[in-house]
Order: sequence, then C-alpha cells, then structure tokens
Amino acid sequence: MAGENESLRELGEYLQGKLGSTLQRWDVQLGELTVYVDAEQIVPVMKLLRDDARCRFEILIDLCGVDWPGREKRFDVVYHLLSPRLNQRIRVKIEADEVNPVASVVDVFPTANWYEREAYDMYGILFSGHPDLRRILTDYGFQGFPLRKDFPLSGYVEVRYDDEQKRVVYEPVRLTQEFRDFDFESPWEGTGRILPGDEKAGS
Repeated sequence: MAGENESLRELGEYLQGKLGSTLQRWDVQLGELTVYVDAEQIVPVMKLLRDDARCRFEILIDLCGVDWPGREKRFDVVYHLLSPRLNQRIRVKIEADEVNPVASVVDVFPTANWYEREAYDMYGILFSGHPDLRRILTDYGFQGFPLRKDFPLSGYVEVRYDDEQKRVVYEPVRLTQEFRDFDFESPWEGTGRILPGDEKAGS
C-alpha cells in the first residue's frame, strides 16, 4: 500500500506541475488519488488525463453528483477514471451550481452521455454541449430532482393505473394518516402494549 500511495503522490505532483492553477488541490486517501480542478477547465483536464503518456486514463468509469445544499456552489460533479495500461485510478472533482452549466465531456469520453443525463435527472446539474440532455431515469413530466437533499421523501406526485379511466394517472401525494408515534424499544422485547390482533399472545 505504501508503494501504491507513493506512486499516486508522484502522479499528483506531476499533475500539479502540468495543470498549474487549474488544479486547486489534490490528496491521497485510502489508496485513491483525488484532484480538485477548476470547473471551467474540465474538458482540457480530461483530455490531458486521457492523452498524456504519464496518465493514460482512457476509461471513464463513472460520473455522479453530490449535493451540499448549504454551500454556495451546492454540487460536486465527480468523475472516476481508470488507466488499464498503468493500472491506476483517479477521481476528479469540480464544483457546480444550479444555474451555470458544466461543460460536457461527451466529446472526450462518449460514455459520459448517459452519466451526465443521470446527473441532470437526479440533481438538476446542467451540462453545456451535451447532445441530448434530458431525463433518463424518471418518468415524463416528473417534477423536481430526487437526489437533492431538500427533495421530500414522499415526492410530489404519485403514479398509479386507474381501472376506470384505463390509463396511468398522476396525482398529488396525499398522506392518508397522521404520523405515527413509534415505539423505539428493542424489537426483541416488543412494545409495552398489546397490539390489535395480538390479544392471545400473552396467554
């Protein structure tokens, strides 16, 4: 592990020299190198990581979002890259907000197409230059972005099939009962009261 971490630190220092102020900072934790870069320079950075002989990160494994609602730029966009030739991985992070789009990296890594659509669908992160930025996991007409931390757990609408209308209908979510008063005792001990239907349990 020590040798692997040293190799990752050497790569971090190399990238610091190549990228200069574009690379805001980098660190190695738990055997993984993470670099934090300027969002406006994400496309040149990804090209460097793909094409540079010292890097050769030719596969985009994943692209995802992280929501920090208390922050001015509330989103992290996280890219995970793999170099099969050098057997190394790297994580690239940029910050984004709800209004200003991030440049799409589809021209650098075509696999980013669906990943960026998913980040848009789940978080509302916008990607400029994407060839087909539309929802990919939620239904047509879906409102909101379900992985944002301020999205309600029950959602805004429910979908069901109506037998009378013979079609799928959308209705606002209605809670049919008040919140319950949960008993948080150990499930092995049970509650201190007899639940309806368990009258015979004590006999």
